[in-house]
Amino acid sequence: MVDHWRPMRSVQVVFFDAAGTLFRVRGSVGRIYADAARTFGIDTDPARLQRAFVSSFHAASARGFPEERSRDPALAERLWWMSVVREAFGAVMPEPVLPAYFDRVFELFRGADAWELFSDTRATLQDLRSRGLRLGVISNFDSRLFDVLANLGVDSYFEQVFISWRIGVAKPDVRIFRRALEAMGIGPLQAAHVGDSAAEDAEGALNAGLQAVLLDRTGAQRSPRGAATVRELAAIGPLLR
Repeated sequence: MVDHWRPMRSVQVVFFDAAGTLFRVRGSVGRIYADAARTFGIDTDPARLQRAFVSSFHAASARGFPEERSRDPALAERLWWMSVVREAFGAVMPEPVLPAYFDRVFELFRGADAWELFSDTRATLQDLRSRGLRLGVISNFDSRLFDVLANLGVDSYFEQVFISWRIGVAKPDVRIFRRALEAMGIGPLQAAHVGDSAAEDAEGALNAGLQAVLLDRTGAQRSPRGAATVRELAAIGPLLR
């Protein structure tokens, strides 16, 4: 499905969002957290933990980037995530156990075991690269994304990867898109951004002047005017023809 779409004849670079677009959590965060907690003698309901995680994650995201990020990005990243985990578990997780538990789950989400590629990801990336298009990633992710992409075997498709934790702003802020354009040496009309969030990806890209593709696998989102909507990554190729 394509709504109010401008032809992508001028596109030289295609940027992708990461989690939810190229890959997804294998199972659920709640299940992975609960399984890891069980090895520390803590039994908790994965569904309840999933709901608590979503709530704590959104609350932490709304507070923005911590001041420590500019001084020690790696430490700030870990402390930010530890606060999310601490809030998600609440009193169920004893404070003395938290550091060791956190180290385990933090590293779990660096590897391929916690993630899986969508079935059409690799073929789509190969198709676009075979046509001479340059590819990049713009993601509200942390530094582990570089390892995740490598462990999933798709890092070599991307010329550059731009993450909010290093740039200091997150989508839909237009500054992260503009930083990516500058680094790639192109103008906004020469780029398209593909992502699974109408607000963060499609609207953010459009506001920065890029062409936008909303990946809505379930048909549950409303695409902003000016963006194309596709139900699968494989549908991106025909748009570029």
